[in-house]
Amino acid sequence: MDTKFSVAVHVLILISESPAPMTSDQMAGSVGTNASYIRKILSLLKKAGIVDGHRGIGGYSLTVASEQLTLLQIYQAVMEEPKVHLLDIHQNSSDQCIVGRHIRPVLSGMFMDIEEVFAQTLSRKSLADCIAAIRSEISCARQAD
Repeated sequence: MDTKFSVAVHVLILISESPAPMTSDQMAGSVGTNASYIRKILSLLKKAGIVDGHRGIGGYSLTVASEQLTLLQIYQAVMEEPKVHLLDIHQNSSDQCIVGRHIRPVLSGMFMDIEEVFAQTLSRKSLADCIAAIRSEISCARQAD
């Protein structure tokens, strides 16, 4: 699976929780990628109306409260697809083979069901849930030290 989704969640948490505006270079340092990739992700999020702002001094801000921003909305924004698509079926199955002749319809139905459950799960989780989980991880790490 593409990593745009996890990078987008990472960046949105940074934007939400940072006391000062962050540059794409700073975000890239946290994510472990280059700033141009972060700007691409931010551009997709801005196009979807999730963030506002410009590169440079001004930084970015959320346009949707973290409690109202679902992981499904973030996924759809960065994947640029209205429907979740996770699984593909191999091409060129042989019609001469009994399995090859029937694999596509069998897997298509199963894959659609799996993708629907995934989309429903994403719609029940918010950016605020991710932020709360990060805070919990930080708290546990501090207690372990």
